[in-house]
Amino acid sequence: MIRKILAKLAYFACSFLILGVAMEGAIAAPACSPLLSHTFLRLQDEAPQNLCQYQGKVILVVNTASFCGFTSQYEGLEKIYAKYKDRGFVVLGFPSNDFGQQEPGSNKEIADFCKNTYDVKFPMFAKSVVSGNNPNPLFKMLIAKTGTTPKWNFYKYLINRNGEVVNSFNSMTKPTSPNVTNEIEKLLEEKPQ
Repeated sequence: MIRKILAKLAYFACSFLILGVAMEGAIAAPACSPLLSHTFLRLQDEAPQNLCQYQGKVILVVNTASFCGFTSQYEGLEKIYAKYKDRGFVVLGFPSNDFGQQEPGSNKEIADFCKNTYDVKFPMFAKSVVSGNNPNPLFKMLIAKTGTTPKWNFYKYLINRNGEVVNSFNSMTKPTSPNVTNEIEKLLEEKPQ
């Protein structure tokens, strides 16, 4: 009889412990910021991808194009992604045909170009509008938060670990420039709140 009681007590104690750990994990997980609460299709397979998975990371959002004078910035974007990704950094690429009709291809053509020409490994999303009257929801919020609309391809927005925009960089600013990398390094040292 005592064994049965002890067994039941052990069962309940274990259940409460498991429940407590599960609740602690749920509480400790950072909530998704409104800026990242969007779902977009991935470029390579058009599968839905929620940006909340990047909450807690330092993020560089870039609108891209395959036939632009700045297209070689893919190389720099991939370089900083490789350098900092293990520390909690990610580049998110958003191809757009908004400027000079320099991204006319299909999602498959863009994905092939990015892979075959620059071996892009950072997340890329399906072609979308990033400026004008109807930008995609992420860019609409980035524009509202910074007061800055992309003026051309390879405009960059830097987001901290809390999902807040902290800076933007024009197309002429290379991703590997100290202006960008120094700020990334500083943000990587900060803990999310």
